[in-house]
Amino acid sequence: MTNIEVIQELYRTFETKDYEAFRQICDPNLKWIQNQGFPNGSISYGADAVIDNVFKAFNLDWESWSFKIEEYLDAGTSVIVIGFYEGVHKISGKSFRSDAAHVYDLVDGKVTLFRQFADTKVIWDAIVFK
Repeated sequence: MTNIEVIQELYRTFETKDYEAFRQICDPNLKWIQNQGFPNGSISYGADAVIDNVFKAFNLDWESWSFKIEEYLDAGTSVIVIGFYEGVHKISGKSFRSDAAHVYDLVDGKVTLFRQFADTKVIWDAIVFK
């Protein structure tokens, strides 16, 4: 598998909630960084922490939440994914669209590091009542 194919498979595991396949894609020492200011954002270590603190956490506050991919960029040992988040907040009922980039570092076909860069203001605007 190429690095881009690994990341494409990773997004498939997100969509289908195939957590066992996600664990297989990730290095045991995975570091997952959500950018500062992202709702419930944090740094998670290991696949199980990402499953619990990131993937499952979105279901608590959001009626819908998704990441739409526009482009994959091969950067050698890294893959950059350009796209946008969109969703609807459960309590406020407001929707948003936030441009974002994901950067994955891979070693021997395993994801070792995730870094997120997203416009968090538009997400917070969907959460806040005005």
